[in-house]
Order: sequence, then C-alpha cells, then structure tokens
Amino acid sequence: MSPRVTLALDTSESRGSVAARQDGRLSSFELHQNDEDYSSWLLPAVHDVLREARSTLSDLSLLAVSTGPGSFTGLRVGLTTVKAWAEAYRTPVVGISRLEALANRGPQTATQIAAYYDAQRGQVFAGLFHRDTNGLQALAPEAVLTSEAFLELVSVTCGAAPVSWVPLDPALILRQEKWRERAALGDKLLPFEGILADSIGELAEERARKHQFSDPVTLDANYVRRSDAELSWKGNLKYVR
Repeated sequence: MSPRVTLALDTSESRGSVAARQDGRLSSFELHQNDEDYSSWLLPAVHDVLREARSTLSDLSLLAVSTGPGSFTGLRVGLTTVKAWAEAYRTPVVGISRLEALANRGPQTATQIAAYYDAQRGQVFAGLFHRDTNGLQALAPEAVLTSEAFLELVSVTCGAAPVSWVPLDPALILRQEKWRERAALGDKLLPFEGILADSIGELAEERARKHQFSDPVTLDANYVRRSDAELSWKGNLKYVR
C-alpha cells in the first residue's frame, strides 16, 4: 500500500519551513533561513522536500498550510500556492493557525498553553489555549499585543493555574517584570524546538481524520492586524476626491 503523504507549508514570516510527512511521521523538510522571497524560494524547496520523500505533488493525500498570523506577503504566497495545487490535483486542504501549531508542541500534560512570537513594533502574535481530550481549544481570540498585555491577559484568564509557554522568541516575555509573578505560580517557558511545518502537518492530519477540511475557495489568512500597505491605503482615502 502506498504511504499517505502530507505536504505542509509555513510561510508566515522569515522563519518558515516546508515539510513532508509519510504515514504520520516527518519524512523530510526544508527551512527558510535567509532573506529570499517566498515567491522564489517556495517551489524549489517543495521540489527538494518531495524528492527526498520520494513523492510528487500528484502523490499527496493532504495539503496543510499555515493561515498565520504573520507577514501579508508571505502568507499570500503560501495560501495561493496551496489553493492552486488543490484545484489542479484535487487534493484536500487543511488550514492551520501557526500559534496553534506552536501550542501543539507544548507538553501533552499541560492544560493551559500560551504561544507567541515576535510581531515587530514592540508586539507579539499571541494565542492562549486549553488542552483537553478533544485537543486544543482557544481561550481567547488570537491577537497582536505588547508582551506586557499578553502576560496580563494570561493572568486574568488563567488566574493562579500554571501555564506552559511555547515561544519562538523567549526573551520578549522573560524580560518583563510580571513574568516573575507567573514563574512563581509554576509557569514554565519551553522554547519551541522543531519544524513548525511538521506541527502544522500533524494538526492537519488530526483534522482530516475528523473530516474537518478547509474549502480552498474560501481559505484565507488570519493576519490579526492589517498589513502596512492596507493601513497606508486606508489612511490615504480621506485625501481622495
């Protein structure tokens, strides 16, 4: 029997990745480790990953893609590419939150998990989740906040219950004074180690087993905040006559 192959893409920001999973295990991957635009990096990376996995686009059982939050341009490249392949090869698609993919790699015994990474402008992309027998459930909408505001949100929502923190950028929380209060309650900060595209693929496979697929036509990014280009365009509307 041919292996079931999932191709997962994460183009949310500069630390992106592509991963192939075969029969529920990571088979091959490629990291985006430079400033090359995703428009030129992605297809060669996918080619290399599939070649190592001895698969082709027509072999895929599932396409998984990060829906953000993150870079407007990067997310558009990943989503547009997956939509095109889904149409061409009739491959099912599942879109996955990058913050949920981070939280997914938190301790399996943890019930409260906070995930975050740098959003620039002194802010973080932040997600707070509860893990139960049904998987991860959002405790609050994903947001872009200052580190101080995210710590406050966690404290208000979780109270004295210990929280596991899974970040890409640990220092953004560790250097905040309120972190010492959370650490005293038993909070643990466990920097993410691994391939985010692999975690995205793993979650997508879980959704696929429940027949929770995304509609490629309506699948869209969750930017959390509008792009600089959109903000500039909106701000200039008042000058148009």
